[in-house]
Amino acid sequence: MAKSTGKKKTNATVDPAEDAGTPVAAQSVNAVETISRFSDFDIHLFRQGKHFKLYEKLGSHVMEVNGVVGTYFAVWAPNATYLSVIGNFNGWNHGSHSLAPRWDSSGIWEGWIPNVGVGEVYKYYIISQNGQHLEKSDPFALWCEVAPRTASIVWDTWYEWNDAEWMKIRKEKNKLNAPISVYEVHLGSWQRDPSNPERHLTYKEIAESLVPYVKEMGFTHVELMPIMEHPYAPSWGYQITGYFSCSSRMGTPQELMYLVDQLHQAGIGVYMDWVPSHFPGDAHGLFRFDGTALYEHEDPRKGYHPDWKSYIFNYGRNEVRSFLISNAVFWLDRYHSDGLRVDAVASMLYLDYSRKHGEWIPNEFGGRENLEAISLLREMNVAVYTEFPDIQTIAEESTAFPGVSRPVFVGGLGFGMKWMMGWMNDTLKYFEKDPAFRKWHQDQLTFSLVYAFSENFMLPFSHDEVVYGKKSLINKMPGDEWQRFANLRLMFTYMYTHPGTKLMFMGGEFGQTSEWNFQQSLDWHLLEHAPHKGIRECVIALNKLYKEEPALFDYSFSHDGFEWIDTQDRENSVLVYARKSTDPARNLIIALNLTPVPRKAYRVGVASEGTWQEIFNSDAAQFGGSGIINYEPVTAEAHQWHGKAQSLILDLPPLGAVVLRKEPPKRK
Repeated sequence: MAKSTGKKKTNATVDPAEDAGTPVAAQSVNAVETISRFSDFDIHLFRQGKHFKLYEKLGSHVMEVNGVVGTYFAVWAPNATYLSVIGNFNGWNHGSHSLAPRWDSSGIWEGWIPNVGVGEVYKYYIISQNGQHLEKSDPFALWCEVAPRTASIVWDTWYEWNDAEWMKIRKEKNKLNAPISVYEVHLGSWQRDPSNPERHLTYKEIAESLVPYVKEMGFTHVELMPIMEHPYAPSWGYQITGYFSCSSRMGTPQELMYLVDQLHQAGIGVYMDWVPSHFPGDAHGLFRFDGTALYEHEDPRKGYHPDWKSYIFNYGRNEVRSFLISNAVFWLDRYHSDGLRVDAVASMLYLDYSRKHGEWIPNEFGGRENLEAISLLREMNVAVYTEFPDIQTIAEESTAFPGVSRPVFVGGLGFGMKWMMGWMNDTLKYFEKDPAFRKWHQDQLTFSLVYAFSENFMLPFSHDEVVYGKKSLINKMPGDEWQRFANLRLMFTYMYTHPGTKLMFMGGEFGQTSEWNFQQSLDWHLLEHAPHKGIRECVIALNKLYKEEPALFDYSFSHDGFEWIDTQDRENSVLVYARKSTDPARNLIIALNLTPVPRKAYRVGVASEGTWQEIFNSDAAQFGGSGIINYEPVTAEAHQWHGKAQSLILDLPPLGAVVLRKEPPKRK
């Protein structure tokens, strides 16, 4: 129970007859108690940019004071001249429940209002220094009205979690030398209500079908595209107004927690998209919150994003740094997220990102790097890994900025992983080519290994690749129907056997034919057709292979785990490579035949004698392939090839990949 100060405050109130609600001195209609949740140390940390649990202080918090249940409100608005809470409880009266500014010049307004509890709808009414009258949603609101309505809702994040077993083993499931296969999901369009396709399923309803599906597919993690509150659905959640609120389109915070809880109980990790790069200019949101550029940078050369017509956080302002890092901590703390995928990192790192000459301001050393954003990202990573050492942060970063996934103490940004955007672009460009011409472009597949170990890379086939006229993955593939499906199975096998962790956007796993549409469900009916069933079965088998073969994850980010055997057979468009385990007996050989011509009796060099067994073939009949399989174990013979003392004779299927593992020697 919070202690009362024992004093009532005489509030300024607004006479409706006064011009536009200008406050006049009067006794408030319903007194606001001047209590505080802030200590002097809290204020010190906040002003230094070091308070990383602001959600425990700012926002709305139901509290009992002297036996009466009410809600404490606190909001940062240093340039406001008047601030009140408005809502259904007071008829949206601008003058009846004004908050008091703290005495310490922190810019925080606060107060406790009796008889206001969970479920109350509210906003902040603000009069700015230049006389603007603003109605703003709470930046720290835990829940919001369903768009297009914009008010905040008094709520809490109490939930009885049942994922203790997962939290105990999360360190093992989330470590960098574990198999990490991520299913990227947009919850609003993964599946809709079959009886009413316009209706979003609730988080709880989604859990009933998503959890068993992901488990059956064999993915180790899901990545949820932004589930924070956003007013504009076509932004897919990337233009956020409620950073501490889950999207009310699909239910309550507790229902989202239920979804995470169910995934955890099924042994599936949950990464969440996080967007500290920009926010929209909606009137009720963060934009010019107290009539000034409070959260964004005042100068549009640093504070306005030309690509997205949105606003860039002022990373040099300490209070904004506390807001952002607290938000990262919040989703890991209150929602048990196992990691954060940080969106648009490149746009944060460079002052000239998407800007022409003269449209940006160099840093203090004359360079193009945004030193304040770099500092924020480093501090965020240190903060979250200190508090939650068994999570992962993953950067969507598309440039050659050095050390994105290297520790802060050696000069890196401190992320756990980075999306390998170059690999994704090169791979898709290669596979889009007619196989007849691939022999002249083999370097597009081999080039990634030049830099594959410069970062801890995650290989993504993400949502960005299947929208805006780019075609679905299956329709990027050349050839007739059989060849398109064979190409897709081959490309997925290449991804799963290439160094790095994996990410696949929903729909790709069964060969969705249309581009992704955020307004409708995936085309689940396609699974009635054999080619789509085959792709799905292939992905299930690849996830199983990935998790069972340590050569595919022991050295995900190290040269020690990879060796080219042959990159020179351009004429046949064949690539051969080895993946290596900490146990040499578990090493694998992978051969890719990137044309529709079967390669019979194809010779592959191996280092030592022994027998090899094919353990995966993307051309298997159950996947929809032609069934050219190496059924029998293949024994190496003393025939030098590819610079190796021994070699194998294999049949390589058309547009297919084979994976072989050495059999242990037979006991005598």
